[in-house]
This record gives sequence, structure tokens and C-alpha cells, in this order.
Amino acid sequence: MIPNATTVKIGEDLEVQTAAEAPSRTYKIDFGAGRVGGFCDETEAMKQAIYKILQTERFAYLIYSWNYGIELDAVVGKSYQVFESEIKRVITEALLADSRITDVTDFEVTQIDKRTASVKFTAETIFGEIPIEREVGDNAV
Repeated sequence: MIPNATTVKIGEDLEVQTAAEAPSRTYKIDFGAGRVGGFCDETEAMKQAIYKILQTERFAYLIYSWNYGIELDAVVGKSYQVFESEIKRVITEALLADSRITDVTDFEVTQIDKRTASVKFTAETIFGEIPIEREVGDNAV
């Protein structure tokens, strides 16, 4: 829609919504089946948003802003000690770019094998705490 003189008034008061006031309803994605169907809201929408952020490599796709995604390539393949300290920073930076996520806490990093680690943490959101567990590594999805 192209604005015209009847739809836009300069100097008009604007109402700004905070993240807590903004609607969170979105399309529900079934990642296992590769389908989109129905809708989800609040906690389910946040789980989906977190999953998408953690699955998207930052700077790799032109469709996303530079603030969206995770810089996982920078830490995968490093020694376990470097990985363990850096993965917390990388995940926290990626998730805090979403204004609905207020904090990322309770990190547990466990080495599964030479190339894979399990990362558990809690994402504190405006809808409550969401526990997340993910395998990270060269072969992990």
C-alpha cells in the first residue's frame, strides 16, 4: 500500500507497543514433517522462534537481518574447552536479539564425543521460562 495524504499525517501521535504487548500468534511449523499448518501463540510460538534462531547461521542468508541467527560456525570444530566457554556467549547473543527473550541461564554443556556436545539452557521470555536442549557439532542437526 502506498501512503497518500489521507492515510498519513505528519505530527500525529503514534502508539508504540512493547514486546510484551505485541501479538505473538504465528504459523505453526511442523519441522519433522516439513509442513506449515495452523497457528500457535505465546510459549509455543517462542519455542518455535528459539528453534529457528538456533537453526539459522547468522550472515548466511540475505533474507534475514544481520541481527538474526547464531554464529555457530565460529565455535564448532574448536577444542572442547574453547567450545564450552564460547557456546554460552554465542547462544546468549543470538537469543537476546529477540526482544521477547529477557535472559538465557542455567547452561549445561556436556561432551558426547569428539565432534558432538549437548547444550542445555533455559530461555527466560515474556511468556515464562522455556527449557532448551540441543546437540551441537559437525554431525549434529
